[in-house]
Amino acid sequence: MVRTWDIFCSVIDNYGDIGVCWRLARQLATGPARSVRLWVDDLASFHRLCHGVDADLAVQRVAGVEIRRWDASFPEAAPAEIVVEGFGVRLPDSYLQAMARQSPPPAWINLEYLSAEDWIETCHRLPSPHPQLPLIRHFFFPGFTGATGGLLIEPGLAAARDAFQRDRAANSAFWKSIGIAEPAEPAEPVLRVSLFCYANAALSSLVDAWTRGSGRILCVVPEGDAAAALAGLLGRPLPPGARAGRGRLAIAVIPFLEQDAYDRLLWACDLNLVRGEDSFVRAQLAARPLVWQAYPQEERAHLLKASAFLQRYLDGAPPSTQLAAAAFSEAWNRQSPDCGRHWESLLPQLPALAAHAKAWAGALARGPSLAETLAHFCEDRLKYQVIHSTLQDES
Repeated sequence: MVRTWDIFCSVIDNYGDIGVCWRLARQLATGPARSVRLWVDDLASFHRLCHGVDADLAVQRVAGVEIRRWDASFPEAAPAEIVVEGFGVRLPDSYLQAMARQSPPPAWINLEYLSAEDWIETCHRLPSPHPQLPLIRHFFFPGFTGATGGLLIEPGLAAARDAFQRDRAANSAFWKSIGIAEPAEPAEPVLRVSLFCYANAALSSLVDAWTRGSGRILCVVPEGDAAAALAGLLGRPLPPGARAGRGRLAIAVIPFLEQDAYDRLLWACDLNLVRGEDSFVRAQLAARPLVWQAYPQEERAHLLKASAFLQRYLDGAPPSTQLAAAAFSEAWNRQSPDCGRHWESLLPQLPALAAHAKAWAGALARGPSLAETLAHFCEDRLKYQVIHSTLQDES
């Protein structure tokens, strides 16, 4: 039996939501007997993450997933057996009505944002009946423990990453593919840092620290908000392909990368500054030190999210490493001018943090896979609803 899936995604911050939904759709589609349809309201942003997507096509098939444009004129469509709302997106009214007419009704999931906070374990898989329609939605939380849905980790990822990181030729070929030539024998070591962040007032102090620091730093930044912020600090345009230098810092602006290429950037760098959700998870799976900028929220709720993650992530690291990493992360998320000062404390801790990051990635790989835990939960829901519908018919 082939199970059908509908995943709905509204692109809010350009990349995070569609990044997660696309990764989920691809992983589900590679599983046995699954037909996946992905509805997206911004195909232009989607195209930047996957160049195989044609922003002008209303219906297309890429990587085994049927992709549909989702706009105001929603077409008549028979609901799938499993319906996933990406991050609480509102389903079209006509589609909801069609779900209510379906017998048995679909398994209906609200895929929530990732958090390391303890409370998500008590809310994971909780039901929420629709106020008017005979439908029940369940909240499904990604997370870092077995009491959550786990993370999006495809089979074979760790082996591919380790092989790449061991292969100097593969690394050189990757750097060349994004327009960064490696010197045959560098005069001194260069710390490679990838930068993907929201607007952050702390960037100025960090750039100053990188500029006057004792070691050489190459900051690799995809085009976007971070590149625009660096251009403002340097007082010159920084389009894709641009190179700039200031003191000990070299900046390389690269085109926005597709997901698989961005993985390799994370694997190839010595430190990754990331944001949001998709790049956040992929940086952890890269087995490299990372600093996460949580999405800024009102009343600084994002600081609680960042702190909860650090408590889990740094557990088991040397105490001095924990102190330095936590101080830098807090300054970065608070957008504090002390960020540059905390960088000087973090820098000597990077070797210990690198060893810890590799152990953390290994632990995540042994944990639950979000795509599979979601599939198993939905299968159980469908079986229950068949039995429930049969009993109702008999009564």
